[in-house]
Amino acid sequence: MLADADDAADATQQTLLLAVRSLSRFDGRSSFGTWIYRIATNACIDELRRRRRRPFVGLDPDAAGDGLASGSAGTFGTPAEDPSETASRRVDVDAALSALPSEFRTAVVLRDVCDLAYEEIARVLEVPLGTVRSRIARGRAALADLLETPGNPPEPQNVKTELGT
Repeated sequence: MLADADDAADATQQTLLLAVRSLSRFDGRSSFGTWIYRIATNACIDELRRRRRRPFVGLDPDAAGDGLASGSAGTFGTPAEDPSETASRRVDVDAALSALPSEFRTAVVLRDVCDLAYEEIARVLEVPLGTVRSRIARGRAALADLLETPGNPPEPQNVKTELGT
């Protein structure tokens, strides 16, 4: 969701702290996994808000660290593939994901990266199942459009305009 290893580490730490502090308030109405995913999603959204307040430095493909798909070389290519090509594609995917509105990005990441079922995503996001299906479909469509022109994704506000949100 964050496409930045440092921000993801901050959100993970925040998630764990909040979960420990809130454990006594877990009432069992949902599964523990759903509850913790909701905390993690909120932590990521909070981190995205904090990121907006920080100055943007830019992406350097040569310095791209262990972003979104850390440790999963098979996600964007095969081990026999040229590492620079895989890194370049990963930067394109990360840029395209970050250009999506947060509600679409969250739904797509929970489904395609975290491999959650639609019903689980609906519980995590606290939205109807139809909304989850719509957000995933629209998010995937927007990603496909963005990835047709690698290295040149539109700004986030353009994606929102194109999606009618």
